[in-house]
Amino acid sequence: MISRIKGLFKKKEYKRILENMVSLTGLQFASYILPLITLPYLTMVLGPDKFGLTQYAISLITYFEYLTDYGFNLSATRELALYRTDKDKVSEIFNSVMFIKVCLCILSFLILYAIITFIPKFSADAEVYLLTFGMVIGYMLFPTWLFQGMEYMRYTSILNIIGKVIFTVLIFVFVHNTSDYLLVPVINSLGFIIVGVLGIYVALTKFDINIKLPSMSNIKYHLKEGWHVFLSTISINMYTTTNTFLLGLLTNNTLVGYYSIAEKMVLAVNGLLNPISQALYPFISREVATDKKTSIKFIRKITKIMAIVGIVLSVGLFAFADLIISILFGEAYHNSIILLRILSILPFVVSLSTIFGIETMLTFNYKKAFTTIVMLGGILDIILGIILITLMKEIGIAISFAITETFITIAMFIFLQKKGIKIIDKSLKDII
Repeated sequence: MISRIKGLFKKKEYKRILENMVSLTGLQFASYILPLITLPYLTMVLGPDKFGLTQYAISLITYFEYLTDYGFNLSATRELALYRTDKDKVSEIFNSVMFIKVCLCILSFLILYAIITFIPKFSADAEVYLLTFGMVIGYMLFPTWLFQGMEYMRYTSILNIIGKVIFTVLIFVFVHNTSDYLLVPVINSLGFIIVGVLGIYVALTKFDINIKLPSMSNIKYHLKEGWHVFLSTISINMYTTTNTFLLGLLTNNTLVGYYSIAEKMVLAVNGLLNPISQALYPFISREVATDKKTSIKFIRKITKIMAIVGIVLSVGLFAFADLIISILFGEAYHNSIILLRILSILPFVVSLSTIFGIETMLTFNYKKAFTTIVMLGGILDIILGIILITLMKEIGIAISFAITETFITIAMFIFLQKKGIKIIDKSLKDII
């Protein structure tokens, strides 16, 4: 696969993009693989109920992570990719984005405090949700968007690996029985905050950023630029995090635990695709601005690679679902096997939707259409989720997730075809 990608770039571009891919692979290792080391241990020590509670708290807190991000991981990344050699512009973007993120983090805490104060389901375990909120603070601080836009992703990988190693070690040192469940959000939040502080420090020193209060016009500009991506991110959240949230509202923490296991395994596998997508996004953004026809040809070639990798990952998950769950989590999580098989279609589907949506629709500035499609998918997932959870509980929400992702991928493909951007054309014949 690497040799195929190499043939698509000039030597200098290939070296930089390959470095970013390697760095992003390290980031995915930190984000998904390292937690899988602690996951079997936590499921065994905490049991399905308390493990489910900690995962349910994360599902709620994830909403606030998306709120504080406000789509800057794509909108600010794209702008930085265009102006990365202009130090004054980089400082302006950094100051505006960080100011907005701090304000949104404060707003998030106020909303969370209202939720745990006035809604009995959450007030019963208020301390879990408050302690988990540290993840939002760390997520707000860490400037992934800056490192990605400036194409220095190795800093993101190194710092995130440090954070996950801290989390992994502390879990094994301090969490030994069910009564230690409150230490899980404490340790999780601590890891995020340490990485966030280190990330800000590295960003300020590496890129010589001049800190000052942004102007109101710059704040308005960046809010406007990130708006459609923010809406699409919230919509994506409607059919990812909301699945766990809905399941917890309509059933119980134990079923949330079963579903969380399967979902985390799929997300870990999907994470193997992210380095390619994220490393290419700044490059494609620049190429589209200069030569759209050449960009489409390039995207077609990347689509072949992503589709083949996606198929292999999906088939592997389906075939080895029983073995994966049995070895890693034991008989207590046998119910997760069927959920993992249902969700195994996602790596293939997501490999295509990533190319259609992020690499093509966003780089070609079809932000509104991208947002609309994803919002429709989110609405579909909520409606299907409520109906299918009522009928089939955790199996129902897994089916809803798979249907929603497939719908979004097909809708994006049809939109691009109508716009004359025929990504799967000769490429499909080549695959066959």
